Parts: sequence; structure tokens; C-alpha cells
Amino acid sequence: MTKLGVNIDHIAVLREARKINDPDPVQALGILQRAGADQVTIHLREDRRHIHDEDARRIVELSPLPVNLECSIDEAIIDIVCALRPHRATLVPERREEVTTEGGLDIFKYEDRTLSAIEKLHAEEIEVSLFIDPDLETIARADALNVEWIELHTGAYANLFAMLHSNLSHSHHAIEDLKLPRHTLKTMLDESLAQLAGAADHAASLGLKVAAGHGLNYQNVTPIARMKAVEELNIGQSIVARSVFTGLEEAIREMRALLA
Repeated sequence: MTKLGVNIDHIAVLREARKINDPDPVQALGILQRAGADQVTIHLREDRRHIHDEDARRIVELSPLPVNLECSIDEAIIDIVCALRPHRATLVPERREEVTTEGGLDIFKYEDRTLSAIEKLHAEEIEVSLFIDPDLETIARADALNVEWIELHTGAYANLFAMLHSNLSHSHHAIEDLKLPRHTLKTMLDESLAQLAGAADHAASLGLKVAAGHGLNYQNVTPIARMKAVEELNIGQSIVARSVFTGLEEAIREMRALLA
């Protein structure tokens, strides 16, 4: 069964909407364990737009599940993560103007800084994952950097799936490619899925552990979960969104069932 990491950032997003102390993301930890999640995932952003330092400290200290802490390669952030010592750190790109992470980390452009971050994290016995695009050359470079994991960015696949199968054209995030014929979008979706599968297989053949995430939801997750080389999925927004209607425990159980 593919493992499920539940990203609880969006619980903190709800809290920050009113700048109060409710809901507290720490309260989700027991629910995640009870519902069958395998990991807690959080993202400590440089602008602290949702998860704060104290959240991260308490979650790492109190979580009954392994903690995957996503972060940038900023030196000050890496120092915080080293002090917290989560089970894993996932290095991601970060631009403060973006709503969410919109691409993989460029480990060629930022190789020196990435390597420095990896070495610091490994010195504290923290596993390292690189959040990267499903590109074979990038995967080979990730392997050379001596990380344990990669996490494949599934955003392009998720966007294409939404263009083809949802009411995205009526949303406030409508995408220019929606003007493409449906058969063209279907071809692009199939190509994106094949690229992810090929990337996952190649990474596994190099001995890397493979995770995937970004934009995955109850409608599009199954083809990714069926990829044998993908050991873990990290999913957040769709689970927290569904929990508004079903409760968090049921929302996780429903996602967990799709990964079986």
C-alpha cells in the first residue's frame, strides 16, 4: 500500500485567516494517527504564512507519526530545521509571491546551496528529500547529491486532469490551456502521467525512495497511487477541504482507501 503523508498546513491557513489561535494544527496529530495516516507533513515557509516556528516545534515534539518538514534552502530556515530534527526534511523552491509551490527545486542553479543544506541536515541525522520535477537529468543529479528521497512534483498532471475533468473553466484560477481541444488535453494528460511513471521508475532504479505530491485529490490520485515505484504521497489541501464536510478523520480514511 502506498504510504500517505497528510499535510496539515491548511489547518494553520484557517487559523491565520482570523489571526487567532483556533484551529490549532497540533490537535490534528492524534486524528491523523487514528485515521491511518503514515506521516505528518508541514511546510515552514520563510514568511510564516501558515505554520509558525512554535507550531513546528510542538508538532515535531508531540507527533506520534514521523514528521516531514518541507522548507526552502535558506540558511536560517535550515538552521531551524536542524535544531528541530524532524524525521525528514523536504527541500522545496519558495517564492513569497506564489500561493503554493508551483514547480520543482532547481538543483542545478542552486546546487551549492542545496548541497550545503543537505550536509547540515545529514549531520543531524535528518533524512533529506528533494522536491523536483519529473525530469531524468534532475533525478540523476539528485542521486549524485546523496539524498535518500525525491518527491516528484505532480502539479502539471493535476492541472491537466482538472482542465479535462472539472469545472476549472468557471473558477478564479482558469488556465489559458483550457482553450485547447479536449482530445489535445487528454493526450497531454497521458503524456504527463507517463512522464511521472518513467521518472519514478528511473529514480527507484538508482536506489532513491520516491514520493509524489502537489495538487493530488480524491479524483486524480488513483493513477499516481498505482505506480509501483511511488512509495508515498503527500496530500494536504484536498483532505483539509473535504474535512469541512466530513470531518478530518473520515476525510483521511477516504483518501487512505484510494491508496489501497
